[in-house]
Amino acid sequence: METVDKRIDRVMKQTKSGDKKAITELEALKAIKVNLENGKPARETTLTDEQQELLKDLFLLSSKPMLYIANVNEDQLSTINTDENVLKVKEYAASENTFCIPLCAKLEEELSELDDESKMLLMQDYGLNHSGLDELTVKGYDLLGLMSYLTAGKQEVRAWTIKKGTKAPQAAGKIHTDFERGFIKAEIVSYDDLINSGSMTVAKEKGLVRLEGKDYVVQDGDIILFRFNV
Repeated sequence: METVDKRIDRVMKQTKSGDKKAITELEALKAIKVNLENGKPARETTLTDEQQELLKDLFLLSSKPMLYIANVNEDQLSTINTDENVLKVKEYAASENTFCIPLCAKLEEELSELDDESKMLLMQDYGLNHSGLDELTVKGYDLLGLMSYLTAGKQEVRAWTIKKGTKAPQAAGKIHTDFERGFIKAEIVSYDDLINSGSMTVAKEKGLVRLEGKDYVVQDGDIILFRFNV
């Protein structure tokens, strides 16, 4: 695998011919090298979208997104927002522009073995609204720039993972390439609107179900029925 130094040497030769992309890439590489030599991860280097695209095949481990987990015991759960050690980890994570998620691994193991009702009762005993693993999933998606939309039918309800900013035809393509190729419209209702309405029929009566075209950017929690023709 190519190192930063080797990449700099190679790209530097390309800059001699006046290659503008090579010049842009070299600037990014030198900035990354400075950070690495100062003990900072590559992800802390400020890069333009163009530079990130040019360096995506460099595969630096320290350029990967990072989040931190503070494993606490059950007694600490009641003071999790003021615990000195947890706050130190949160402060360190914030210095790297990322998240710290406090959770109790022992409690999470217990929750994983319970049904939904028992799980909710146990979390209430500890004053929790959600499990640490649930928060880890949400923060992980956010860190990676991901989100989910839903499809719902008689046989199943399913979540589909897409990148934030994905438009309706490309989201349809996650299900099947034919859906994207023959995309016509997307019938959409938000999850919250559907739950508050109680049924799709009521949601339609309230005007909460809408048709969107090819330029619609899918939102987290959208419930979508794709209309297509191939």
